[in-house]
Amino acid sequence: MRGELLIGIKGLTQKCSQGYRLRDVTAGESDLQNDNRGAGEGTELMDKDRVALVIPVYNHEGKIAEVVREALKLHLPLFVIDDGSSDSTYDQVNQLKDKASITIIRHSVNRGKGAAILTGFTAAFPSVDWAITMDADGQHHPEDVLNLIRAVPPGERPIVVGRREGMNQRHVPWKSRFGRAFSNFWVRACGGPNLGDTQSGFRLYPLPEAMHLSVRARRFQFEVEILVRAHWRRIPVRETPVRVTYDCAEERVSHYRGFVDFFRNAGTFSRLLFMRVCVFPFARGK
Repeated sequence: MRGELLIGIKGLTQKCSQGYRLRDVTAGESDLQNDNRGAGEGTELMDKDRVALVIPVYNHEGKIAEVVREALKLHLPLFVIDDGSSDSTYDQVNQLKDKASITIIRHSVNRGKGAAILTGFTAAFPSVDWAITMDADGQHHPEDVLNLIRAVPPGERPIVVGRREGMNQRHVPWKSRFGRAFSNFWVRACGGPNLGDTQSGFRLYPLPEAMHLSVRARRFQFEVEILVRAHWRRIPVRETPVRVTYDCAEERVSHYRGFVDFFRNAGTFSRLLFMRVCVFPFARGK
């Protein structure tokens, strides 16, 4: 897997106008360095090209060990944020810590997915310039990280969202399909980007930009609010196709809480829509 990922990155960078090269890769760091030899002015692909994986997790004891083992094959710095799990999730990850360099951070109480992602950003930022977030339920394929990296154009520092393919198939929970359509519409209505999968948790974020967007939501709603606020700040938001695998209903673990999260979503979108309609016009006039 490591060789395939690096060969793919080399192939990507060789197509760019500035002739990027792979400088050094160790089991814990993947650096792409910009090589300006014989190149014109051009633009940079990914500044310093240091990327880390951030996996927020809450009560996924049945999946987290497998997800972490697959993520380790990428040989990127890995930050696992246990958001106050009450099962054996922390122990499952801690047992793998001896086998590789994994940073585990544990919230004493459940603070929400958004809070866990921000904790991961804060921990990763001193050593990296980009963070890739991936869900802990096993639905994402870690090797699709390359798709996210490929989607970064020269000279941009965008947020890249992995658009999950096959979401309209029967085995996909109806709540996931409805939630995606609902979220896509309201993200656009609030002045956000026009995307096909605003609820995907498989993303590439530029750091520190993603840490300073004044996102108020700290639970699932964080992932839609950050897209809207990034678009407001003129940070490019792009998407690229990725694969998705859903377990059968008996094995699937979901922390989405029906009416509670529906009203949280409605509250977040109402707040963002109010800001777009009632605050920004006056702010621009000053």
